[in-house]
Amino acid sequence: MDAIKAARELGKAIQADERYIRYNEARIANDNDEELQNLIGEFNLVRQKVALEMSKSAEEQSKEKLDENNKEMQRLYTLVMQNEHMADFTMAKTDMDKLLNEVNGIIALCCDGEDPDTCEVSMGGCTGSCSTCGGCH
Repeated sequence: MDAIKAARELGKAIQADERYIRYNEARIANDNDEELQNLIGEFNLVRQKVALEMSKSAEEQSKEKLDENNKEMQRLYTLVMQNEHMADFTMAKTDMDKLLNEVNGIIALCCDGEDPDTCEVSMGGCTGSCSTCGGCH
């Protein structure tokens, strides 16, 4: 089996994994939640207002507008994160990210010559940056 074919098989295995299934269901539920999508849209509009105000020179910036928009952005963020579908999605995404980090870690170790059947990925606080790592093995 060549590497590309093996990658496609790995993709199928990932899509059959319960973590992927849960993540995908949560993503679809988020997409279909009209209230949540409206909140995210409002949040993004306010974020753009903040960015626009921040792009002005210090003399042109309105501290009042920035404070008002930052408070509104925080309020909307809190509502988004309290949404049941977003909470489920966040937990499912965390699990999915852990799976992908482990898979990527195994692939990286194999590319470094480790034995594919025995190499282990340390998932304890890996940042994904080798420059901050004390070592995988």
